[in-house]
Amino acid sequence: MTQPAARTINIGEVLENSQIGPLHIRVFALCMISLIMDGFDVQVMGYVGPAIVADWKIDRSQLGPVFAAANFGVLLGALLLSMLADKIGRRPVLVGATLAFSALTIATAYAQTLEQLLWLRFIGGIPMGCIIPNATALVGEFSPKGRRVTLMMCITVGFTGGAMLAGAVALWLIPMFGWRSMFIFGGAIPLVVGVLMAWSLPESLQFLAVQKTRLDQLARWLRQLDPRIAVDSATRFIANEESRGGVPIVHLFHEGRGPTTILLWIVNFTNILILYSLSNWLPTIVTGMGYNLQTANLIATVMQAGGLIGTFGLAWVIARKGFLPTLALTFALATISIALIGQPGLTLTVLGVIVFVAGWCVVGGQPAINALSATFYPTYLRSTGVGAGLGVGRTGAIIGPYLGGVLLAQQWTPQQLFWVAAVPALVSTAVILTMRIVMRLPAAASANAAPVAH
Repeated sequence: MTQPAARTINIGEVLENSQIGPLHIRVFALCMISLIMDGFDVQVMGYVGPAIVADWKIDRSQLGPVFAAANFGVLLGALLLSMLADKIGRRPVLVGATLAFSALTIATAYAQTLEQLLWLRFIGGIPMGCIIPNATALVGEFSPKGRRVTLMMCITVGFTGGAMLAGAVALWLIPMFGWRSMFIFGGAIPLVVGVLMAWSLPESLQFLAVQKTRLDQLARWLRQLDPRIAVDSATRFIANEESRGGVPIVHLFHEGRGPTTILLWIVNFTNILILYSLSNWLPTIVTGMGYNLQTANLIATVMQAGGLIGTFGLAWVIARKGFLPTLALTFALATISIALIGQPGLTLTVLGVIVFVAGWCVVGGQPAINALSATFYPTYLRSTGVGAGLGVGRTGAIIGPYLGGVLLAQQWTPQQLFWVAAVPALVSTAVILTMRIVMRLPAAASANAAPVAH
């Protein structure tokens, strides 16, 4: 008797046409909470810095190497662990990294010297560095067609939300319990999240189909995605893409991707340089302008709130106008607003509005860059592509805060500092305008994304 032909399921088509259900919500929620606490822990030093200066009786410029060390760790994690995720999967890397950075953040609360603080922030930064690229890739690979870009940007806003949460928590936690309590808070929550992820976070179905591995797990999670899909031991799974061997980062320059990869690296560098310079030094500079610590932390929180709201606003505009026109205008506005922050004679209200606009453009612009990268690269390069851009960007996160410490030590005025900070935003604008000429989305990606340009 002739056996019936094995059923073939195209995982890419299933995911693109799926309706949001419990499995989607589980993936989005776990990734979102992990990103929130990642943002909290990466940015927490900016909020506790003034308290550490007062507690340890050190000069504020001495925190520059500590800021740089954390971002150097994040750089390594973004590069190395993201490549690992494109080889072994998003799930094990996300789970392991979440548990690792939670434990190291708690350990940071017990640092007794600047050297201990520096090393704990460096080591803790390594697992923090891979959360954004892997969470972005995982959410993008679970998202239905037509919602992919919006969901990737919205999930990445968790990082911005975490930075804003750090500012809000700092307003009451530091006065009541001291700066060390911020690291206890920042480590305890992701510890719980990591355990939940180990128990219930699925692997990317698209990744498993492309890699042709762990097909039993693919079948199990596919049933959870849509119980109506009939799957048995003879079912064949295919994807719209193929994998490639070798070192993933090398493939970022193959098949015509090289020019766009370089431009994505540059805009990540310039935007993250500004983002981390402002996040780390804004409270300290504002206190130097004559405001108290609570007001300074409030201004820094306003910047993160601008980024949080700006991400949703930019996602809405990008869905209608495309990535590149929207980002070109966004970074042009960033140049103007950053240059205005340090102007003398600003009232607190005007300063807050300007900082909010800067946050909208710079902090809110970074999720758009991440989503653009994730849309541009295929599945077998997605984590590496996003992670490499962020990794290169972390050199900006190292240089910016360190340079800020040097300039503060040389008694630069706030006006001079923010004029200098506006220059990278101008470069970002030029890069995006150049990208409009050289960038073309792959055919497979452009069917599932907002347009790059009109």
